[in-house]
Amino acid sequence: MESFGARLHRAVRERGPLCVGIDPHPALLARWGLADDVDGLRRFAATVVDALGDRVAVVKPQSAFFERFGSHGVAVLESTIRQLRERGALVLLDVKRGDIGSTVQAYASAYLDPSSPMHVDAITASPFLGVGSLAPMFELAAEHGGGVFVLALTSNPEGASVQRATTADGRTVAQTVIDEISQLNAGAEPLGSIGAVVGATVGETGCDLSAMNGPLLAPGLGAQGATAADLRVVFGSSLPAVLPSYSREVLGAGPDPEALRAAADRTVADCRAALKLS
Repeated sequence: MESFGARLHRAVRERGPLCVGIDPHPALLARWGLADDVDGLRRFAATVVDALGDRVAVVKPQSAFFERFGSHGVAVLESTIRQLRERGALVLLDVKRGDIGSTVQAYASAYLDPSSPMHVDAITASPFLGVGSLAPMFELAAEHGGGVFVLALTSNPEGASVQRATTADGRTVAQTVIDEISQLNAGAEPLGSIGAVVGATVGETGCDLSAMNGPLLAPGLGAQGATAADLRVVFGSSLPAVLPSYSREVLGAGPDPEALRAAADRTVADCRAALKLS
């Protein structure tokens, strides 16, 4: 089975270096003239799928904004995932799961097993019970060609107190996470399937990303304050592995589908220029 890293590499080459987050929070639904209910959620998601599903490389639904409507919201999420994949987009589900033992195995099965109705190409995961606790996710991802993006340096200001803390061997927590991911990606071509989440707002990371050999998801762009130009400061020589992630910067152009497509095209062009891609 083709690895997630290989599929991502091809999708970025063909569609451009962009991940669009689907974050249907109440204010955005209202901006689109939609009610803050399941019907509004369904209409919002359907518009995004139709406008961008065959256009952008990666789409990242934020599970919480669907879960808040209970089982009906989760049903919309399942349908959205299926439709996006049918249109050729890679689906990265933002769930930030992390646990131990049978529980993390269950999370892995929920999202990375092709028999699951929630099956996606990749998920986000929290390593703060130890990167090794996520082993069932890494193993199932490898078995079924999936990916996992592990939190390393996040864009929220509170994250630094934990992620930049120094461990007993002198490395930061973030560097420890990156080093363990690097081992999992060793030898993978053209790109490993285990990624790291490094926010575009964090400035100088103080981390060595050179051995990652995997994708670097960069949230925090657009409404959170970072620009495509900031990517050069954060990632330096690792720019070719960066997957910029935008949400409101693109979705704020809706609900008109053509406006959404135009916003996505502009953002891809900005990202290509920042990453120095042709």
